[in-house]
Amino acid sequence: MAKDPICGMMVDERNAKFTSVHGGKTWYFCSSGCKATFERNPSRYAK
Repeated sequence: MAKDPICGMMVDERNAKFTSVHGGKTWYFCSSGCKATFERNPSRYAK
């Protein structure tokens, strides 16, 4: 399980519908809204 960096929800990497790659790492999201928030300013959330 991966933690959504926006809302903190746990997301199953195998079934995740929303992902983004930043800094050579794949980030997993619970929703399109969390993904969009991350992609507007990834360096703020990619820690």
